[in-house]
Amino acid sequence: MGGKCLISSDKKVKRRDLLKAGGIAAVSMLLPEQALALGRGMFPVEKRLSLYNVHTGESLDRVSYSRNGRLLDSISDINRIMRDHRSGEVENIDTELLDTLYLLSQKLKCDSPFHIISAYRSPETNSMLRKSSSGVARKSMHMYGKAVDVRLPGCDLEELKDAALQLKRGGVGYYPESDFVHLDVGPYRYW
Repeated sequence: MGGKCLISSDKKVKRRDLLKAGGIAAVSMLLPEQALALGRGMFPVEKRLSLYNVHTGESLDRVSYSRNGRLLDSISDINRIMRDHRSGEVENIDTELLDTLYLLSQKLKCDSPFHIISAYRSPETNSMLRKSSSGVARKSMHMYGKAVDVRLPGCDLEELKDAALQLKRGGVGYYPESDFVHLDVGPYRYW
């Protein structure tokens, strides 16, 4: 076969790829983190999320939003479920925020869907909420699709907060009395 191994009628794997995969497998037994870094380019990376909007009852189960760094059409379904439930207005949700949720689900190894308390908020909704609560920022990142308030059933709220803090990917607000954690993609800070 001249250094190539036929896998199927339309896919060929080079001998060097097989050797590389074998090397990664051997290294993974001794140095798992380094092996993951080596193997990233060889295998497709698919990012999936499970979401449940507590206000609308809508849910998405393990929907893929990114494959090999490219956004998929299903991103529109995620934008819709994370819309302003009061006005129905839909906005693009920042993919860095989605990646934060994805990383948290991987870190916590929890199969439950993230319960969305609040994601995108229209400026009108944000203004209305500011009138009734001192905890709502005038220029809230929710208005730009860069923040989400969530809980994760089956995962202790403090554990969710701690995992988010360890990621250091933006703001983390802890609201145990309201049973949610605020996540945003602004500068790293916590409250």
